[in-house]
Amino acid sequence: MLVSRQAKLGHEARFECLMAEFLAKADAYPGCLGTQLVHPGDEEDVDDKLYHALIAFENEACRQAWQSSPERAASLLEISPYIEGKAFVRGISGLAHWFLPTQLAKAEQPPRWKVAIATWLGIFPTVYLLFVLLGELLAPWPLIGRIFLLTILVVAIMTWGVAPRLTRLLKPWLYPSESNK
Repeated sequence: MLVSRQAKLGHEARFECLMAEFLAKADAYPGCLGTQLVHPGDEEDVDDKLYHALIAFENEACRQAWQSSPERAASLLEISPYIEGKAFVRGISGLAHWFLPTQLAKAEQPPRWKVAIATWLGIFPTVYLLFVLLGELLAPWPLIGRIFLLTILVVAIMTWGVAPRLTRLLKPWLYPSESNK
């Protein structure tokens, strides 16, 4: 989920402090895969006055539980005096967070080499396990059919199973600056 808000002029520091507390509560909530706050001006050459809060959940049930939680409601009430205008909310699911616009994805992004290693750490055992479990069954299939089925299974398993857990497990390594906060 991506929520964009504008802080009231002169109240940005208080808004940022309360948003950090809000995102820490969301990050600790069951099923949350991670949070990030993108500040106005994080992206050069983009005239953006909005703060963008990205909050990822394991599934829709976890997101809805957070949305209706008393912790979220109390935090939003505390933040509300420092907000200008209405919120712009966009749902992001599956691998969509990999394809965020550059100005949202760039802030505090791990280096590509870390993303490559984390991706490989998820894909290698997934592909290996699928070959072990399905290799003989799929051996008589034409190559294109085997590739088709295996890639569908790898994408599904990575999106809803392996990647969320691996990202949470590797978060201190992927985002070392956040763990120092």
